[in-house]
Amino acid sequence: MHRRRFLGGTIGLGLAAVGAAGTAFTVLGGGGGKASAATGTLPVPDLLEGTASDGTTTFTLEARTGTSEVVSGVTSSTMGYNQAFLGPTMKWTSGDTVLLNITNSLGADTTVHFHGAHVPAASDGGPQLAFADGTTWAPTFEVKDEAKTLWYHPHALGTTAEQAVHGLAGMIIVEDDTDTSAALPGDYGVDDIPVILQCLASDTAGDIKYDLTGYLGNGLVYPVLCNGANVDDTTLTFAATKTRNRFRLLNASPSDIITVQRSDGGTMTQIASDQGYLAEPAEVTTVRLVAGARAEVVMDLTDDVTLQAVITTGWVRGGSGTYDFLTVTAGGSDTPDDLPGTLRTIDRYDTSDFTARTITLGQSGTTMLIDGKAGTSMSAMEMISTTLGSKEIWTVKNGTQLEHSFHLHDVPFQLISVNGDDPSGVQLGWYDTYEVVGGGSIEIAMEFTDFADDTYMYMLHCHLLQHEDEGMMASLMVTEG
Repeated sequence: MHRRRFLGGTIGLGLAAVGAAGTAFTVLGGGGGKASAATGTLPVPDLLEGTASDGTTTFTLEARTGTSEVVSGVTSSTMGYNQAFLGPTMKWTSGDTVLLNITNSLGADTTVHFHGAHVPAASDGGPQLAFADGTTWAPTFEVKDEAKTLWYHPHALGTTAEQAVHGLAGMIIVEDDTDTSAALPGDYGVDDIPVILQCLASDTAGDIKYDLTGYLGNGLVYPVLCNGANVDDTTLTFAATKTRNRFRLLNASPSDIITVQRSDGGTMTQIASDQGYLAEPAEVTTVRLVAGARAEVVMDLTDDVTLQAVITTGWVRGGSGTYDFLTVTAGGSDTPDDLPGTLRTIDRYDTSDFTARTITLGQSGTTMLIDGKAGTSMSAMEMISTTLGSKEIWTVKNGTQLEHSFHLHDVPFQLISVNGDDPSGVQLGWYDTYEVVGGGSIEIAMEFTDFADDTYMYMLHCHLLQHEDEGMMASLMVTEG
């Protein structure tokens, strides 16, 4: 089923378009490649092979331009890592040291942010770390994260939306040696499947839109992509060879909310939120992902299952709707063991002695604010200072009637309350990105561990990328104290 409800006018300054386009692609040489037409088979991003030497694994990436079919049958100018659109998947191992040699061939400044990773501020890829065309950035760090699904994307001031919607995004899988990880599917592309969902906006000539002027244009279309393949008119297929399959879900859209569900109304077993495993498996019928969020689900399949993406507009205008994006055909003959009843231990914070802060998301016309300041330059944005070892509870208040997706760099957080209600179910997991509805609020708690720096800062911002570019971003300085 492919349904779309087009919204004829502006919903509200700062609300989002739905849909995203794309296709499977074949990279030709040089600065990119031309995407092939979408096929019915789910394209699985290549696994980027690292080179191990002297205790360090090196990954090589190039941010480049190219062409792809974002709107079916139409060539669009795009960007990608090592290819024309999107990028390969990286696998990091907890405890290893990694080095990333990232070359900028875009013709403009860029950064690469490792979304959700607990890394030093000097390696975080925020706007302070922008690097020019023709240069290579080479951060190195120890992987301190446990098993989880992360992703990487640009984060330069004022150009994040433009570069990300044109294709600069890729998945990171962190592996560890826990019993839980050993008990779960982990064969990449076989029973461990990346699912990168995007909702974009384009004119019929293939010009991808990324800012207010573009989204207010006439004659726009709103394609939906799964791993770069346009699913507007095609339901992709994945032929399962195992009974139990793990799906890593990423909402890489610039602004829209995506809810993943089964077309038959059946359940999925959610095993992870943004920041890794839940305390125990949770039977769910839907997984709601705001822009930038991730989740992991497993399904034991004896019959074919079709996954749907229910898209809710979150920025200016567009098409909300329901899309059958992936049919998984059952083909496994094995009988998997029961899932572990406990996936990890999550000790809930006692926040009675935590330092309290209030963060206010605001708006002045088309300018977006945090605590009354527009983060359109490093000097103008609000700067929050804390110290290594500090434990804090933040009340994030949405002073607008717009949808926001609040993202914190550096450390994971626990939800303490959501719009005044206690968290429950999967909300008891760890997060780095969470929805703040218009007029609503969330309370989050975190502890600042491992990394301090007197020069480089982390960021906190709305992950509706247009809102970030319009100023809804502040800096976070963690010092020794």
